[in-house]
Amino acid sequence: MLRLMFLACALGLAAAEPASPLPGYRYAWGDEFDGAKLDTDKWSYRTGPRMWSEQRPANVSVADGRLRLAGLKEATGDLKYTAGGVISKRLFRYAYYEASFKVPPGAGWHTSFWVLRNGGQSTEPRVEIDICENDSVKLTDYGINHHQWSPGPHVAMGGKHIKTPDLSAGFHVWGCEFTPTTLKHYFDGKLVHTFDATKLQHGDGNVWLTMIAAGMGGTKSVDDKQLPAVAEFDYVRVFLPTAKALAAESAPPAEKLPVK
Repeated sequence: MLRLMFLACALGLAAAEPASPLPGYRYAWGDEFDGAKLDTDKWSYRTGPRMWSEQRPANVSVADGRLRLAGLKEATGDLKYTAGGVISKRLFRYAYYEASFKVPPGAGWHTSFWVLRNGGQSTEPRVEIDICENDSVKLTDYGINHHQWSPGPHVAMGGKHIKTPDLSAGFHVWGCEFTPTTLKHYFDGKLVHTFDATKLQHGDGNVWLTMIAAGMGGTKSVDDKQLPAVAEFDYVRVFLPTAKALAAESAPPAEKLPVK
């Protein structure tokens, strides 16, 4: 992507917006990670303890057109490991979400691409859409999940596990279309799961790209022989529905923002 941008500049051309994988959507926001550091106008760092690792900004880097989240064996308080993650500053609701990434090999790491409002009032609807949850102890499998966090009590709506090639061996593309009635999940362009979105109380959400050390998916311990662990993200993109596609649906505030 970076080479294409340089070529476009050399030819005096504007960089083209990514095309939507689905009809009825237009590119609205994203990151190709072509800079030398994280764009903090777009992202906040995930910080604090989470499962087996302390989340730190120092574990987040951008280079060679990719976002890298590093997992390290470093003692921090009562925790033995550190990791990293980022959270979009912009909120979205109905959209097509897409990211390309690969996960680290070696047991102990939980890599995720998901949507959830970061903070907010307890009375506001907070829906978690887990587009990809991979536990690196199982490199040929990932989970899709849905949660209603508020209004409480928390309800796990369930999901599905998808069988895949080795997710640490190369980049793959995850997508999710969220409409007022349906959630459709895609892996490498193939529809793999459909969920009835009317079971959820809808709200705006931030985009999360995260990696933590965790005892999930049957993980017993972190494989220290394969450290540092690195999850690499090639891009993340959000496509919003066109006015025609949205029809009579009321757009939330985040969807009324101008396309950039």
